Amino acid sequence: MSTRLLLVTFTLTGSLIMMTGTVRAEQNSAIYLAADSTLENTEINVRDKDNSTLTPEDQKENEGDIKITAAIRQAVIKNESFSVNAQNIKIITRNGAVTLRGPVKNEAEKIKLQDIAKQTPGVLQVNNNLEY
Repeated sequence: MSTRLLLVTFTLTGSLIMMTGTVRAEQNSAIYLAADSTLENTEINVRDKDNSTLTPEDQKENEGDIKITAAIRQAVIKNESFSVNAQNIKIITRNGAVTLRGPVKNEAEKIKLQDIAKQTPGVLQVNNNLEY
């Protein structure tokens, strides 16, 4: 019985080591490829450093603004026709004014996201800064 347990333990340990090595190799490859990818957006994010644009850190912490942001996010995620980028836009609410930021696939997504925000109860204004 102890030989059998030793064999199982050895097999599981070996498998775990092999899987971990594979994951590390894939992660390193992904990081290496991202530097030359169109998904690399470091230059775009530089504009957030000068405090001239709203970022998620500017989200107000009052109950009304949090509810607005959550309602818009839920509506966006619920809509399966949106691209991954559209589902991950920044939604920032300050005193009922919603700012939408981030990349989207096309003009249609930009307009549809703006409409979702405008139709959300409590929204007083929508600043659509989405880009495609």
